[in-house]
Amino acid sequence: MRVPRIYLASELASGNECEITGQQAHHLLKVLRCRSGDPVTLFNGDGSNYAGIILSTSRNSLRMRVDSRSAPENESPLMIHLGIPLAKGQRMDYAIQKAVELGVAGITPLTTERTVVKLDSKRLEGKLEHWRQVIIAACEQCGRARVPRLDSVQALEAWARTARFGIMLDPGKAASLRELECAATDVHLVAGPEGGLTAGETEMLRERGFHAVTLGPRILRTETAPVAALAALQLLWGDF
Repeated sequence: MRVPRIYLASELASGNECEITGQQAHHLLKVLRCRSGDPVTLFNGDGSNYAGIILSTSRNSLRMRVDSRSAPENESPLMIHLGIPLAKGQRMDYAIQKAVELGVAGITPLTTERTVVKLDSKRLEGKLEHWRQVIIAACEQCGRARVPRLDSVQALEAWARTARFGIMLDPGKAASLRELECAATDVHLVAGPEGGLTAGETEMLRERGFHAVTLGPRILRTETAPVAALAALQLLWGDF
């Protein structure tokens, strides 16, 4: 039986005891039906897994002892920073979840000229917290012990200024990804919003050194394109 993995935003060390409450406790107790004596793996984003055992349970919490520490070697040598234009509904959740599974190092929600999602400060904070939980849940599932960074929403141009080696997905007459020679281990990747990037945005990215690449003759949805690109990047230059 697979040992559950749970994220805790606290310091962990071998020999220490900790209490798990809230959603994590609910998941372990009510969904997975964990009991005293069951093993659980903990992580806090520092790059290590902490093997623990449940000492006791109550209705809404459980007590654990941390027994040992290990460092999984499952982080990609390719540091990919993904820019995702804000999208409607579950599309952002899907793209973020799969990006984490595919080894992305950081994620930045972007506003572009054709972005249709508008968020006030209160809704934005709620969305960012929701996306953090999506990232953590994806790390729990896929075995990553480092939690990818989630930036606040940025304008496309501001995000592009931080890139040393950039790639933009372009369904038009662009080069194949296989034709591109990667000149860095730190890559910024951006896909267009639902309506695509404007000609002005594409030109701005080119001026900042971004390489336009295509993923083939078919137009991919805004949540599918970054997932396909990440898989291709990992295959060509990462750890696939």
